Amino acid sequence: MSPSPIPFYVVGASGDHRIAVAALQRGARDYFALPDDLGLLRRSLERERTESRGKRAAARFAEDERESSGFGAITGRSPALRQIIEQARRVAQHRDVTVLIGGETGTGKELLARALHYHSPRAAAPFVEINCAAIPANLLESELFGHERGAFTGAVAAKPGLLELAHGGTVFLDEIGSMPLELQPKLLRALETREIRRVGGQSSRKVDVRIIGATHADLPAAVARGEFREDLFYRLNVVALLLPPLRAREGDVELLAETFITKLAAQYGLPPATLDLETRSRLRAHPWPGNVRELRNVIERALVLSPPGRLELEDLGASRVIPESGGDLPFPAPLRTITQAAVERMLQLAHGNKSEAARRLGISRPRLQRIIDGLGEDE
Repeated sequence: MSPSPIPFYVVGASGDHRIAVAALQRGARDYFALPDDLGLLRRSLERERTESRGKRAAARFAEDERESSGFGAITGRSPALRQIIEQARRVAQHRDVTVLIGGETGTGKELLARALHYHSPRAAAPFVEINCAAIPANLLESELFGHERGAFTGAVAAKPGLLELAHGGTVFLDEIGSMPLELQPKLLRALETREIRRVGGQSSRKVDVRIIGATHADLPAAVARGEFREDLFYRLNVVALLLPPLRAREGDVELLAETFITKLAAQYGLPPATLDLETRSRLRAHPWPGNVRELRNVIERALVLSPPGRLELEDLGASRVIPESGGDLPFPAPLRTITQAAVERMLQLAHGNKSEAARRLGISRPRLQRIIDGLGEDE
């Protein structure tokens, strides 16, 4: 067993450096010959105290974030969700494993990414997030990898990228399926070598980060279309965590609604409202295409508009947001009539969103449009 490192070793005025060499071999960070190096010693001790205070502050912050953004902050008791959370807990313990989170919009991919970080050995280091779809392609490379002075027009000073700023921590790449194809090889290299090169730079820099990607897109399909690199997909897909949509989380809609009521009522200084049986039934019947985010927005709207202490159906936006579950399809009838009726009903459930309706029907959007236009089923 190797001896524990010691922070400093002070050498007397005799100048016997053999003791210093032995201490350095045992793990000492530095040595000082007194009294000549007294000023250096004082500055080093002050720097040590500052670093120690910073580490303690980072540890306290990580603990606070673990309480507010950890796995305990993910509300839900459904087996579909708990299975994913248990998998994520196991993955979080391994500091370098790359994770790809999938799931529809609004399912809580960012919340899961934060929980992974704050339950990992990297918790005291930065958690840095970037939405690849929200930044223009010509700026995304600089945001991720940084740039040197004069690398392009407007680069008046060198700037570190997010991969550098997150050193020791986690980088969360949301909507990674939107990353420009020409930038993907550079991210692949960073993942494989743990090195980056700034835009306009000549030398590589070491980075120590965990990458967590997230997407609502079908990346294997994007690979097949040539829109996403296959090698990058497999490098990201080391551990895949697929968050279930809200409609597949049995019993979680009411639990989430009650949680949002409690939190939002406190936020707005309102008395908590109760959910009656009819409201609960309507909440369960809605397909929630926007998932947890949509549910939260609906509850917030209803709390603000309803009388204090109540949650009224009309204020949930029931006529628009929570449609009735009726509407039988015509049968018996010609196949074209049944198909058109199915498309019309699904469009109602998807609030007119043709892409969402096509996804739920398991057909392409062009095929959906042909059915709407009365052109039949011919492919």
